[in-house]
Amino acid sequence: MIFITAKFRIKPEHAEAWPEITREFTEATRGEAGCKWFDWSRSVADPNEYVLVEAFQDGEAGAAHVGSAHFKAAQEKLPKYLVETPRVVNMVLEQDDWSELGELAVRP
Repeated sequence: MIFITAKFRIKPEHAEAWPEITREFTEATRGEAGCKWFDWSRSVADPNEYVLVEAFQDGEAGAAHVGSAHFKAAQEKLPKYLVETPRVVNMVLEQDDWSELGELAVRP
């Protein structure tokens, strides 16, 4: 699985609208066959920062995502709303879903 986390610093005047600004891109990506998840979160420390957590089945699925029309459209559309280039962590993992956080296990 390819696991990617990216931080996006949004221009303050666009931060509230970011979910709507990215909606088409988000929905199209979630519809890709190889997309496992594509989820945005807003920082509680900085309301102008959003974190994207995404995963793709494998390298082929990741390449299909980057080569898609909606990805290319996002490359054209989204930078004008950003303060800076997003920062990213990208890893290949030997798992195919989330694992439980045993240290905070919920017990009946």
